[in-house]
Amino acid sequence: MRILLSALICLACLLRPAWAAAPIPPTALEYGVAVEAGNTLAVKKWLGQGLPVDFMADRIGSGLMIASWTGNIELMDLYLARGANVHLVNRFDEQALQLAAWRGHLDAVKLLLENGARVNREGKQWSALHYAVFAGHDGIARLLIEKGADVNARTPNDSTSLMLAAREGHSGMARALLEAGADATPVNEWGDNALAFAMRNKNYGIGKMVSSAEKFARAAKAPEAFGEAKKSVQAPPDIDELLEKIRQAEAAGKPTDKLRKALFAAIALHKHDSEVQTLKTKKGKGGKPEVLVITAKRNEVGRERAELLYEAIKAGAEVTTPAEVTGRAEGAASEISGILERMQQEKGKKGKQRSAAELRKELLDAVAKFKQEAQSEAAGAPK
Repeated sequence: MRILLSALICLACLLRPAWAAAPIPPTALEYGVAVEAGNTLAVKKWLGQGLPVDFMADRIGSGLMIASWTGNIELMDLYLARGANVHLVNRFDEQALQLAAWRGHLDAVKLLLENGARVNREGKQWSALHYAVFAGHDGIARLLIEKGADVNARTPNDSTSLMLAAREGHSGMARALLEAGADATPVNEWGDNALAFAMRNKNYGIGKMVSSAEKFARAAKAPEAFGEAKKSVQAPPDIDELLEKIRQAEAAGKPTDKLRKALFAAIALHKHDSEVQTLKTKKGKGGKPEVLVITAKRNEVGRERAELLYEAIKAGAEVTTPAEVTGRAEGAASEISGILERMQQEKGKKGKQRSAAELRKELLDAVAKFKQEAQSEAAGAPK
């Protein structure tokens, strides 16, 4: 009898996988939210259940890419120990090393280099050095140069790291690039060189570095000939917060309609304020300084522009790196659009029906209403 019972138990153990429920893998969205939040326990569980180590999340990329983006060394070690591909690219053709460099995580950059990440890429592609220079991370840029980064490598639009340093006013990095052999003469596909970028953005000290005394003297006499700098005001924190709330709600299966209305309202208000402040700055009346937000021009990979693309934000995708290209767009809330349209129509008109202050109050009230509705929806949503 004991022998028969033992045989039945063994048979049950052998047959158990046939009827046991297979673990349900996370969606790309659930995975991205968990890894960005640094949920190591969830990651270990999913990998232990057989999830591929290079599984791609909804926006940044693989787990290693996300951990590099956030500077989470513990998670990076976990992925690297399990054989994560350090050269894998996301949908914007970015690698983990670029993402760590863009976000300024020096220890993450060092860890990736120690695990075989290559500092250079073939052909005209964004490199980690381009990202470090563009974002102003001096220590990372110098480390990459020390490790053999090509200081004359070209982006998809033929720009060089020196052009980016000249554009952003990073004089220390411009000097380091020149000392490492950077060439100041190349032009990109728009016909701009490092001198043009420096003069257009009023970085005259760098202009002197990248040109001869004679060329700089000629340029200084007519700086307007290089065109007007194109920059935009950085999105405020509440837009990022709403975006993250939408992602978390979607991952948890909660409604997001009110959150999206609040997002559209915040974007509309930010766009209006940005335009007002830009006009004030141009007229010499102060206003907050312009801050660069890097994106690529929609549907034209490689034609990078310094613009805040509201369509990308409205679609729920963060504008993050130079290589990122915007996706589809959704319409803004009609109520907000109507107020902004009326504000535009009343601008400069004689015998205005409503003052700018009244219209602005109406705009602020609409934004507050949408935010309140969003909070109510989030509080009442099933968990």
